[in-house]
Amino acid sequence: MAHNVIAEAKKCLNCKKPLCRTGCPINTPIPQMIQAFLNGDIDGAGKMLFDNNPLSVICSIVCDHGRQCQGHCVRGIKGDPVEISTIENFISERYLDVVKIDKEPANKIKVAVIGSGPAGITTAIKMAQLGYDVTVFESKARIGGVLRFGIPEFRLPKSFIDRYDTIMRGLGIKIRPNMTIGKVFGVEELFRDGFKAISIGTGVSWPNTLNIKGETLGNVHYGVHYLESPDVYDLGKSVIVIGAGNVAMDVARTALRHGVRDVKIVVRSDRSTANIDELEYAEIEGAQVIFNKAPVEITDSGVYFKDTVCDENHKVISTSDTTTFMPADSVIIAVSQKPSTLLLTTTFGLELTSRGLAKTDENGMTSIPGLFASGDVVKGARTVVEAVEQAKRVALAMDSYLKSLPAEEKNA
Repeated sequence: MAHNVIAEAKKCLNCKKPLCRTGCPINTPIPQMIQAFLNGDIDGAGKMLFDNNPLSVICSIVCDHGRQCQGHCVRGIKGDPVEISTIENFISERYLDVVKIDKEPANKIKVAVIGSGPAGITTAIKMAQLGYDVTVFESKARIGGVLRFGIPEFRLPKSFIDRYDTIMRGLGIKIRPNMTIGKVFGVEELFRDGFKAISIGTGVSWPNTLNIKGETLGNVHYGVHYLESPDVYDLGKSVIVIGAGNVAMDVARTALRHGVRDVKIVVRSDRSTANIDELEYAEIEGAQVIFNKAPVEITDSGVYFKDTVCDENHKVISTSDTTTFMPADSVIIAVSQKPSTLLLTTTFGLELTSRGLAKTDENGMTSIPGLFASGDVVKGARTVVEAVEQAKRVALAMDSYLKSLPAEEKNA
């Protein structure tokens, strides 16, 4: 493994205008990291990655590298690109074992982070590094959000999230599990109890529905629920997965690994929106992908579909008049997610977008002073690295906001 990583690192051309960095949503200093590694400063390379992206090791596993850093590598124009993800994974995983995170002196100013997915973990770490007294409120028993409950073990081992739990506690971050803000108490009570700034990073945990007949039947499930605890489901021998993204691919692969023999992924348009690698893995593991089929009714024994026609932008422009029936024991719907309305609609004065997402300014501040938001709860279902990038910017905005408060208000 180490020899492969070194060989890959030596392939880097150390471009003056690194397109790989341009292709990375969080602007990872890829050439500098690789050169530090080759010069023997592996700890420096690891620190470089962690400071830029606290979830670097996670992103090295789950990012769509073919469309991002590696897809922009100059070497890939006429040959194979540098396997940046392999190098990043090797360096950043090792760094988690030796990490000594820089931290400013404690300022005793309390900050609350609601949710512990990618955005929440990033915000909590960054704010703790800046010296704030951080408490994370997590609705489930363990931290991780979509990382723990939405990505299968075979794609992202849960041991990585456990290591972040240790890192966060080592920074002095307090974690309150099984605490859903909006049920027992809300944002107003957090401000009342001395939290001077609050960040919402609750993601999008509720499934979107198809709104078709049969969706309430006992053989119908939602992808986000299935991935959270697949062992409790009895899907039978055949499953139809309705969806086109990474969640649909994860659902299909998980079902196959849990004994389902016949898995069909049915896509409304003429293409999948999933990572190319994830689509290929799903197919090679046995899933059949069927395009241009729009579901119109679900029954106890399968689904009725209409054929679709798409334009050059892959948008459905027409459907057939007739339907075809596709039998299956179970149906799993995986057509993206939306935020839980519990916190968003119970917080008085919080403005939402037309999609029901938290409305923020360019700095991540909501309509309530001191209340920030980042990640999927702001942008909708996106990638892990996009959530991290936004959360990092929001943490800096929170720091600026807190420093602008009058001294008497900070210490109240």
